[in-house]
Amino acid sequence: MSMGREAAQDAVELVYRPAVEDFTTALRARLRLSRRGRFQLWLPYVMGFLLVGEVIVITTGADGVAPAPMAGIALGAVVLALSPWLQARQFHRLTERQGVFRTTVTQAGVTVATDTTTASVTWAAQPRYVETPRGFVLFSADKYATGFTMLPKHGLGDPGDADRLRALLDRHLERAGKAGSAAPQGRAAA
Repeated sequence: MSMGREAAQDAVELVYRPAVEDFTTALRARLRLSRRGRFQLWLPYVMGFLLVGEVIVITTGADGVAPAPMAGIALGAVVLALSPWLQARQFHRLTERQGVFRTTVTQAGVTVATDTTTASVTWAAQPRYVETPRGFVLFSADKYATGFTMLPKHGLGDPGDADRLRALLDRHLERAGKAGSAAPQGRAAA
């Protein structure tokens, strides 16, 4: 088989319009990559637990915290819990104007073309990825994964393309950990 045919066969194309849910899933996966992010994911539960404890203290007749701090804790817990979704809505607003996304994943990396821009990302720029039920998310190597690229599964032309894309990513990237994936985790050869 010729080299050109091999490269074309290994290329996986996605065509999609990003959805808020795609960004929400990607941002939640990003939070799971760092200790600070995991803390942010658990903090609303901790705050809710403290709030329930305070309500129990007040209902038993003991002195508790004043209502204003309790309301602040409740509001803080809600805002923290909703923050990935709120951020996702902002990302979605920014990308709506860009039209349809046409993404090509090859041996060289990822190229994303829209009606207004084209960008290429090498494997070295985002050397790790997570698979979620909605798609694949590539992340930069820095501590907080500031750079990320979404590859939503709804953009794939054929259900078998998900397996081809996973194999391509496994050849070039390291899996960053579980984020709702049914696929096994492991280190890929670069």
